Amino acid sequence: MINESFICENCWANIEKHPSWSARNHCPYCLYSKHLDRDYPGDRKSECHWLMEPVWIDYKKNKWWMIKHKCKKCWKEILNKIAPDDNYLDLVKKLNYN
Repeated sequence: MINESFICENCWANIEKHPSWSARNHCPYCLYSKHLDRDYPGDRKSECHWLMEPVWIDYKKNKWWMIKHKCKKCWKEILNKIAPDDNYLDLVKKLNYN
């Protein structure tokens, strides 16, 4: 698993490494991700490298709350755990208004 800092290509925020239990794979502010992983979180083997939009919040019994990201190029959908510092309430509000 590769945990690295990055600049969000959607909102341009400087994102630090996840401090503890996971590889950071999305922006904690706008929640956008980049399609880097292919087979499992943190493998960084995808060839797509396009932006992934946060489209849904889901709950998985053994994984807790998760953000569903959908690639804006190839349409692949990936579930990612919500990190403690994620601003996911804005996404919940947005989903409730649509």
